[in-house]
Amino acid sequence: MNILTSWLRAYLPTIPVDDKQLAEDLTHRGIAVEGTFPVEGGTRFEMDITTNRVDAMNHYGIAREAAAIYNLPLNPLDTNLPSATSAAPYPVRIDAPELCGRFTARVIRNVTIKETTGNVAAWFDLLNQKKISNAVDASNAILLGMGQPTHAFDLDKLEGGIVVRVAHKNEKIKLLDGTERTLLGDELVVADEKKALALAGVMGGWDSMITPETKNILVEAAWFDPASIRRSSRRHLLHTDASHRFERGADFNAAPIGNALVCKLILMQCGGTLEGEMVDIIVPEAQAKTASRAAISLAVSEVKRHLGTTIAAQQGQEGLNAKTIEQYLTALGCTLQSTGAETYSVTLPSWRLDLTREIDLIEEIARVYGYNNFANTLPTPGTVIALPNEDKADTVRNRMLALGFTETISSTFCSAADAALFAPKPNSAVAMGNPLSEEAGMLRPSLLPAMLDMLAHNLNRDVSTVRFFETGTAFEGSTKQVSERPVLSFGLTDSAPAASPLYSAKDAGFFELKGAVEDLLSNFDGQLTFTTQGLAPYLHPGRAADIYLNGKPVGCFGELHPAEAQKRKLKQTVWIGEICLQSLFQHALRARTSHDLSRYQAVERDFSFVFTDAVTWAQITAAITALNIPTLLRVTPQEIFRDAKGKAVPAGHYSLLLRTVFQSSEATLRDEELSQWSASIINALTHLGGKLRG
Repeated sequence: MNILTSWLRAYLPTIPVDDKQLAEDLTHRGIAVEGTFPVEGGTRFEMDITTNRVDAMNHYGIAREAAAIYNLPLNPLDTNLPSATSAAPYPVRIDAPELCGRFTARVIRNVTIKETTGNVAAWFDLLNQKKISNAVDASNAILLGMGQPTHAFDLDKLEGGIVVRVAHKNEKIKLLDGTERTLLGDELVVADEKKALALAGVMGGWDSMITPETKNILVEAAWFDPASIRRSSRRHLLHTDASHRFERGADFNAAPIGNALVCKLILMQCGGTLEGEMVDIIVPEAQAKTASRAAISLAVSEVKRHLGTTIAAQQGQEGLNAKTIEQYLTALGCTLQSTGAETYSVTLPSWRLDLTREIDLIEEIARVYGYNNFANTLPTPGTVIALPNEDKADTVRNRMLALGFTETISSTFCSAADAALFAPKPNSAVAMGNPLSEEAGMLRPSLLPAMLDMLAHNLNRDVSTVRFFETGTAFEGSTKQVSERPVLSFGLTDSAPAASPLYSAKDAGFFELKGAVEDLLSNFDGQLTFTTQGLAPYLHPGRAADIYLNGKPVGCFGELHPAEAQKRKLKQTVWIGEICLQSLFQHALRARTSHDLSRYQAVERDFSFVFTDAVTWAQITAAITALNIPTLLRVTPQEIFRDAKGKAVPAGHYSLLLRTVFQSSEATLRDEELSQWSASIINALTHLGGKLRG
């Protein structure tokens, strides 16, 4: 935003430094001046104000910061108005108190609408601010001056009193930009008894706007719920100066001040007379959450503990003390009441909704004192205590990296559609009370939506071979109670998967992911098994599996369901998986042992069997392991063959080439020993239902 030093000095004429030094001092205090441009009568500051500092998005707010820096008195805004003619209060009703916490209104009659003149016109020219008319420019000037959005209605176009309500379903309104909007029924509007007059906090309406023929004006200033304004602004793609302030949390107590200032400027620019007193309706619940928040306790000892040594203290001078702390916080609008030896109860200003804890006040003290005025010191070393499952988390991360997966980080939010599809339990996803957008309106119940987005992002940019993993937190529960659980998600896609004697190229992704799961979980105690029953709806039936460790579910993996892949417009097959680390970490890490390599020759023996499809690899290895052959080093499948025509291998069967490796650490193996062990293996697999091929 742009700030004029001439306008700034109109609020604080005793600033003791030139514009260049002022820009530097403000920047050191976190009110960043990104550029300075000489203009007539001073300088135009191009400023970068962080979103939490809506109070500083105006000239008076910057003047308050300067007053705190230079220990200058800042006079309150002059809201004195001429006497008003007597009249009944203008009728105003708030029908949506949960969305509108305060509404002020005042009538001015017999105005003359013409071009803006004087300081306002000059300042608008220097800011490249468009001038519309003296009444409208008065509202815009107060917004730029002290930060409160206001609006002026043509009083003669209103039918009955003001009603602040929720829009009717499919209600239409023509806005000041000339567009007609159809409202969905949950937007907040300012209306009269017949029609909507404005999209509250965003933009006024066409049918009640100020024109050269306007003679009577109703000035309004209000406080609206930030989430409601953000929702309306995002939905209708309208980002205005007013919505920018309201959706970040406006000052609850600024509405009557802003209203009075607009009225004062209109009377100066347009003439006319005030009619009746200002109407000011307050919703106590909204006031309690904003302007009447509970006080915060502050101890000078905590300030010094957190902020450390100042340069002044290093040089033998007095640095931060109780007096300077009181000075800074009072200048920022806080009220301090002593509660003991250098302890205070701090009442917060209504315009600083970002202050909620003692540490926030400590940060404000550091900011005004100047970060550059603290000594460079190292923190006192303390005892570092590892988290209970830190070694297990490190094992998971390092193993995934070793398997060729790249670590990623994604957003903790997702859309409602993704939350419904990927939630482990129905209706367990948590909706955000103040979402950034419809696509980020839920806390993620799973990391898989973001994993799919990252895979799609790479595919859309011609990166066709990708292997990703992410460890993070998934959420479930309700807005009243949210539970968190650590999760590992992983995904891969490959434009040229390689076939092997054990599987086709089409199935390569599944078996690569299965191998990664087996390798990862081999680091934990427990028997690993898989099942293909009752899979998640986002996985392809027959090409996915659930993961069990010691009979308890820990995750799932497989090919993304074709319908979901088509909806996401994925260019090639994608394989994904997720493991609940909370469940996995209940198992101990497997102890790793090593032994000397044998000096004696290893011997291989191959067996070719035909099994029914019902016989699994786990059953085969279990049958061989149960033989307790002391020299059996490993058992591996070498080739799997199925005959679709049922000639070489019957339908519903498969041929397996099995390789065993024997090796002794004590002596060379003899033929009779190998023959005996081979016969035992053949007998065990025959009892399993296998048929030895010749």
